[in-house]
Amino acid sequence: MAELLDGARVAARMKMELADRVARLRAQGRYVGLGTILVGDDGPSATYVALKHSDCHEMGIESIGVHLPADASQDEIIAAVEEMNDNPLVHAFLVQLPLPDGVDTEQVLQRIRPDKDVDGLHPVNLGKLVLGAPGPLPCTPAGIVELLAAHRVEVEGQHVVIIGRGITVGRPLALLLASKRPGCNAAVTVVHSGVESFAEIVRSADVIISAAGVPGLVTADIVKPGAAVVGAGTSWSGKKLLSDIDLEVENVASWVTPRIGGVGPMTRAMLIANVVRAAEKIN
Repeated sequence: MAELLDGARVAARMKMELADRVARLRAQGRYVGLGTILVGDDGPSATYVALKHSDCHEMGIESIGVHLPADASQDEIIAAVEEMNDNPLVHAFLVQLPLPDGVDTEQVLQRIRPDKDVDGLHPVNLGKLVLGAPGPLPCTPAGIVELLAAHRVEVEGQHVVIIGRGITVGRPLALLLASKRPGCNAAVTVVHSGVESFAEIVRSADVIISAAGVPGLVTADIVKPGAAVVGAGTSWSGKKLLSDIDLEVENVASWVTPRIGGVGPMTRAMLIANVVRAAEKIN
């Protein structure tokens, strides 16, 4: 039976450390401020934003939320971004994705000031990741690296297969895990639905990270015995959150994320870490 990669436990420890840093800033008469922009009434997106504000309240971080209607124009969304850019009370902020159909997501994200990009997805910050330069790391990839390290899963020199090539997880995670950073330095392969030898490649992995958003995509028969398996892709069936990882995988793998409490808490902890770092840089 696989050991659970308990993201909730690791995130709780991280949040305690971050809360201490926030308290030190407040003792100096400084504060930490996070901003969020939510467009429309998508249920999961609203839930994610509410959780981020809850984290802030719990840790003594100020949070400012802007909620625009689903029919908000491109110009209205960009205007909200510019207000966050100019607001000295906001050290870092995010635009919750996905945006409604018809909105140019790339154009919106590019208007975020790189130093206020709490998600680490601005082209400037992704470029820093490519170069190995300091900058805010994308939250989910950074959270996955921390989760594996916290459970002493060997990554350096191992074969990691990432399923999915999306901009929020797959692509930046591949860059991060291949880099010469602590907990990384792996041989990384990225696969997707267009790869004919999908099962064969996945079965060769020491670490499997699925970010496809396809329920039960990773089945026990394509997992090498003893591998570590991380479900970073989720989808919804009504109100039930589904994982990319089939339940039977726990009978083959050595480590596996739970359906709830794996990558999600780590993503939120890394977001808080990015906003705290942004505040600490302000004199």
